[in-house]
Parts: sequence; C-alpha cells; structure tokens
Amino acid sequence: MDPFSFPVQLKTASIKSKNVKIYYPQIINLPNSVVEKRMNTTIKNQTESLIKMQNFDPNTPQSDMQGGYEIKTNERAILSLTQSNYAFYDHQAHGMTYQKSLTGNVKTGKFYSLAELFKPGSNYVERLSDIICVQIKERKIDLLEPFTSIRPDQDYYVADKSLVIYFELYEITPYYYGFPMFPISVYQIQDIINENGPLGILSAS
Repeated sequence: MDPFSFPVQLKTASIKSKNVKIYYPQIINLPNSVVEKRMNTTIKNQTESLIKMQNFDPNTPQSDMQGGYEIKTNERAILSLTQSNYAFYDHQAHGMTYQKSLTGNVKTGKFYSLAELFKPGSNYVERLSDIICVQIKERKIDLLEPFTSIRPDQDYYVADKSLVIYFELYEITPYYYGFPMFPISVYQIQDIINENGPLGILSAS
C-alpha cells in the first residue's frame, strides 16, 4: 500500500510572546526526511512573512496578534493549506487580517505557483479571469473598481476538486466582504490543467 495514498500527518507548532499567539502546521513522519524538512521550512517561512506584513508592535497598548491555519486538501499526496494573521491596535476601527496559502506534493516536496497548475503556454489567466467575472456578476459582488484580470501569481488553494482563487482584503472589494473567494471546478478547466500537478492528480479517476 502506498503510504502517500493516506493523509499526511501534521502537528501544530506555535509562536508565542507578549500579545502574540501564532499557530501553524508542521508535517511529521514523512518517509523522506529531507522533503519533510524542506516543506516545513517553507510553511514556517510563510508564517513569519505574514507576521512581518503586519509591522506589529506588541508594546502598543491593547495590541493583539493571532495567527492560525486551515487544511483544505490532504489526500493523494497533495497538501493544500491557508494561513491567516490578524493584528489589532487600540483606537483602530478594526484589525487587519492577511491570508496566504500553499499547495504542494508531499512525495516531491514541491510547492506550486498558480501558473504551474496548468500546461505551459496555456491561457490560464484569461480563462480564470473570465470565470471569475461571471461569478462576480451572478453573486452581485460590490467591487472597489471594475474587475479585469487576476494576477498571474494570484493567491489560491485547492479543495474538493476545485481551484479556489481568492483576493486579500481591499484587493478588489470593500473590507466588509472579507476575503472574496471564487471556487472553480477542475472540470471547467480540465483542458488546460497540468496532469502531473495538484489539480491533475486530484481529478484523476
């Protein structure tokens, strides 16, 4: 039995100090310790990057920083997760949250950019942007300005055989919308998917 056909094992690590509580995942018990260490380093680096984005000063009165994560996919050797970081200062109308994600293959240790989910030379930016445009209209989402296109390196995660494209707070919508997310079924974009990438592996019969 292929051990990678089962969900990879995870533990929760933490960073705690004055007014700071950050939790992030770490992979454990992979057959390949080199891959495990490399992937865990990438996850921790992203955790630290989110902290830096806040420019947080824990000595400010009534300041608070909290970080967490969600596992979106953990099957067929594919691990997809999101990490979030929230910080609040006294006298602010509201705190600020940042979110980032990672999708990788626990057999190889490779994490994938959005472009690498698709065949080389494919028009993935245009295809995904068109689908998102339709969803914006159907869901009647209020925008800060007209939507034209995603970035080539747009944030995403993978869940339930769907590619979920998302945007940061204020990136395209007012704050009260939170993180606008656009699920796209892999079957809508099957013709341009990289068969050896996460979407191809997860959608294979």
